Amino acid sequence: MKRIGEILKETCGLSEEALAEALEVQEQKGGRIGEILIQQEAISESDLLKALSIQFGLPLLSLLPTGDLDTAFAEKIPIQFLKKYKMVPVVTSNQAAIAVNDPLAFQPRDDLCLSLGWDGAQTVLAPYSAILSAINFAYDMSQASAEQVIQDMHEDGDSDLILSEIERTADLLDETSEAPIIRLVNLMLSQAVKARASDIHVEPYQDKLNIRYRVDGVLYDRLSPPKRIQSTLVSRIKIMAKLNIAEKRLPQDGRMEIKIAEKNVDIRVSTLPTAFGERVVLRLLDKSNVLLELSDLGMPQERLKTIDGLIRTPYGIILVTGPTGSGKTTTLYAALTTINNTDINIITIEDPIEYRIEGIGQIQVNPKIGLNFANGLRSIVRQDPDVILIGEIRDLETAEIAIQSALTGHLVFSTLHTNDSASSITRLIDMGIQPFLATSSVIAILAQRLVRVVCSSCRERYTPDEESLKSIGITPEMSAGRDIFRGRGCPKCLDTGYLGRAGIFELMILDDSLKSLILQTSDANAIKRKAMEQGMVSLRQDGAQKVLEGITTIEEVFRVTQQ
Repeated sequence: MKRIGEILKETCGLSEEALAEALEVQEQKGGRIGEILIQQEAISESDLLKALSIQFGLPLLSLLPTGDLDTAFAEKIPIQFLKKYKMVPVVTSNQAAIAVNDPLAFQPRDDLCLSLGWDGAQTVLAPYSAILSAINFAYDMSQASAEQVIQDMHEDGDSDLILSEIERTADLLDETSEAPIIRLVNLMLSQAVKARASDIHVEPYQDKLNIRYRVDGVLYDRLSPPKRIQSTLVSRIKIMAKLNIAEKRLPQDGRMEIKIAEKNVDIRVSTLPTAFGERVVLRLLDKSNVLLELSDLGMPQERLKTIDGLIRTPYGIILVTGPTGSGKTTTLYAALTTINNTDINIITIEDPIEYRIEGIGQIQVNPKIGLNFANGLRSIVRQDPDVILIGEIRDLETAEIAIQSALTGHLVFSTLHTNDSASSITRLIDMGIQPFLATSSVIAILAQRLVRVVCSSCRERYTPDEESLKSIGITPEMSAGRDIFRGRGCPKCLDTGYLGRAGIFELMILDDSLKSLILQTSDANAIKRKAMEQGMVSLRQDGAQKVLEGITTIEEVFRVTQQ
């Protein structure tokens, strides 16, 4: 058999000096010549795999077929075994094969074939990253899991469930604890991440315990563990979030960071005492999600240009409004990312900081030490900012400082919890802001909602009845020649018919005529009528346009825009 060093010299131009240096290290410390060359950065893993492929006569796959991967082996083989020996069973071209990173791991490979009953399976070489990705995919998908663990709990009358206080920064899929409660919590979390859930609700009732996931803004029942494990389940979550497990009478807030299939997930935990025990809500924030640009939010090109111009004005207040979970923070972060450069100083005060943005000073509100929005804002103004982001205007004090900042040459972004753009002015005046101050500082208000997007895998054309179209303002003339879709439901979208969400927007720019009206009346309906006369597109009209474009459904637009 030809030596690996000789093959590397031929295939990737390895120099004699680099090979001699690696051989010297091997003589002194031991180890494999290929691994030493990679450590010395003389070759890459790809170079080594090509050489090993030639040396052992094995096929080389740069990618492994995870799309149609048979995950049945995950029930038989411990995940640690595959990770330790860097191998995974795959099916390529309808042929069983063992993908390995090290062709010399003969014994573990034979043991794996024996366990699976894969006599004579082909051996293929693959990069470690591809093998690890396939392993994580298989064990994440094979959650026969939470439901099975719950079934075992129902059958097993023993309620002596062990709690573990081990700090966990490793991958949750590696967890092999036999304690059913630990397995259940880990599976619950990994299942939620796989389902793209934003929240997990653990809800105790008189004679049952219910676990629901919020996916694309809607709650779905997922699990019903036995009532007797309630306190143990809550205690396990509290231990992971470093909360006081003895305190069951007061609400508590904490956080934890977990890793699932190489994905880092930040989780905020909130507990609340109820009549039937502690209720727990976990908010999941996938740290691998990238920040969106304004162009990714789903706005029409014309409105995008208008907003791009507004966020570059030198001073004034731009408000983003909508209920909790309507994507206000995402929109504000997208705006900040768009204007963020070395020429301007951007400082934010948030509760909590959801995404870290390079080059921006971000302050976390901390009421325990007296750092609220108003106090933090006073300090921010002394930091010579050009742009200020206030997480939310909650009270008169914060509103007054925001307005003073806008009037003294700062651009201020913030959010309000109101139903539409016109109601925001009414809300500020209700807080105690004088109408002339509101009109002289606020330059634009963007109201928004999130609608679920029809699943592209199972969508179908249909002809809705006239009454349904009329409910969101679509006339027969508008829908003529247009395809309107709905989702049938498939495994990809968890049988909901929807996959992902898009924004619908209502942008109200305060021009002179609107300001004049606001000085006369704070009636939100009158303000909205005037704005629409001047060409403002309402939330429902924007939603109707997205129905005509085949993005969402009539029911979805009606659900999020009904007053």
